[in-house]
Parts: sequence; C-alpha cells; structure tokens
Amino acid sequence: MSAEPLLSVRDLRVTVSGGRAEAVRGVSFDVARGESVGLVGESGSGKTLTCRAVLGVLAPGCAVSGGSAEFDGLDLVGLDRRGLLGVRGRRIGAVFQDPASYLNPSLPVGGQLAEVLRVKLGLARREARDRSVELLAAMGLRDPGRVYGQYPHELSGGMLQRVLIAIAVSCDPELLIADEATTALDVTVQAEVLELLARLRAERGLSILFVSHDLAVISRLCDRIVVFYGGEIVESGPTGQVLAHPAHPYTEALLRVASEGDWTRRSLEVIPGQPPAAGAEIAGCRFADRCAVAVGRCHSARVPLTATAPGREVRCVRAEEPALAVAGAAL
Repeated sequence: MSAEPLLSVRDLRVTVSGGRAEAVRGVSFDVARGESVGLVGESGSGKTLTCRAVLGVLAPGCAVSGGSAEFDGLDLVGLDRRGLLGVRGRRIGAVFQDPASYLNPSLPVGGQLAEVLRVKLGLARREARDRSVELLAAMGLRDPGRVYGQYPHELSGGMLQRVLIAIAVSCDPELLIADEATTALDVTVQAEVLELLARLRAERGLSILFVSHDLAVISRLCDRIVVFYGGEIVESGPTGQVLAHPAHPYTEALLRVASEGDWTRRSLEVIPGQPPAAGAEIAGCRFADRCAVAVGRCHSARVPLTATAPGREVRCVRAEEPALAVAGAAL
C-alpha cells in the first residue's frame, strides 16, 4: 500500500436539523490505497453521515459545517455538483443497505447497469450490454445473460446486492464505500458478499471504506477499524489489535455484547443507557454516563483523541491504566 492516503478526512463536521445540531464532530481518518478501513458503532454514531458527507449526498437539512475530505488531493467538500459527478461512479463507487431501494423497479437490472457504463464511460449500447453481462458474471451471478433482463423483484436480496456492487465497480473506481452493505442479508449470503468484496479488492487494488455495526464482519474484511460514538471517533487502530486489546470502554462493551457464537448465555447482554442525541452538548466524555469505569474528570472536560501507540488512538482519560480492561469487563 502507498504511504500517501487515497482518502484523507480531517476535522470533518456535519450538522443536522438545519444546522441546529452537530452530529459529526471533528472526525479525522485516512484510507490508504489498497486498504480496507471499517467504521463501526451504534446506530446514530455518525458513520453514515460521515460517508454521505464524503460522497456529497447528504439529505436535506444536513450540511458539512467544517473540515475537509481529500480524495487523491482533491477536496470533495469544496466541489460543486458537476465536480462531484465527475468523481462519483468513475473514481468512487458506493453500495448501501437495502439494494432494492436504489434500483428502478420498472427497469431490468442489466439496463440500469448498462446505462451507467454509457453515461460514465461513453460506451456504445451493444458494448455496454456485453460489458454488463461480463460484470454480472464477475459478481458470481449464475446465468448472467438471463439476470441482465430480469427486474429487481425477480431477484433475491443477495443477487440484488451483487448487482449493486457490479454498478459500483463498473467504472473501475479506486475507492468503494460500502455502507451496511451486508446488514440485511442472511449469514450465508453475507459471507459470499464479503468474499466477493475481498476478491475485488485483491484483483483491482480497490480501497474500501466499510461501514457496519457488526464487529465480526469488520474483522473479516478490514485492515483497520475506526470506532464511532456520539459523532466522534473514540478509538482507532489495526483491526486485530483493537479487537484483541480494546483501549476504550465503549469498544470493550461492543465486543462483550457481540459475543458471537456464545449459545450458553441465558439472556441478551446490552450496553446500559442510551447514546447521546445528535448534537447534544456534553461537557466531558460522551460515553461517561454509560461507562462503569468513569471517574470525575471524565465528566468535566472534553477528552482529546490521543495516540497511545504507533497507528493507535483512543479518546479516554484512563486508556493507559492497566486495570481498565479488567474493570471494563464489569460494564
């Protein structure tokens, strides 16, 4: 991987409710060329807003209020609509949850894929059709010629997600943003889609920004993990290190409640309390009210994101205390 990041997000801030609340608060991270980075956290933590801000597709009432998102040296935040259209699809692809909602139900899926190739790459009609069938086959769809002529309602959720991935990578982008791309799929299909993304990354040198609330999924696909809470990054680092030795109580709590494959538990564990509302002003650590190891200073002043080791950062006043992980188990 190149030392220069392909995507560099710095101090990104996003407001919602017409600017009345700041839901993404000074987020910074990089995605290197050929790297897969996972954004994880509870619903409402700011993961999707961050990705939509990078893509320039924020919903009405939401806006970037500060910071930058440089893609190969080009600040996407400062681009106008025409500039963004030149980047989206061609250099940055995107896949979202619930693929059926992103496909026109009245048109065959192959025609929708071919239209992207004709508009973005200027291919002739026949050339676009042939290329579309090749892409559908590359996505692992059986009988791609038949799938080309089918409508969205004739395909399963897993097949639709593969079609959407085909559209996203059709112009051979350098970065793929996948926002909860496997959430609505059953476990078997989810595994197949993850294998597909890993293969595309290996074959094309694709960088991936993968958003999920599922740490097991993140662990399979991502080199590094960025943990969001309350609109902020609370921890980041190499995936293996973060999952084996979490430095923030929230990360530890996420791992504890996941407990994948533990059928001996008699009740579903949860993280006590509720995450803060978007834009809520909190004097200290935004997780302090739900944290069993919080101390007085956790409530009194904003906690900075601090480097604790090469490639690792954490937003916790007690991160360097050896007893943190033990105490965190009592959350």
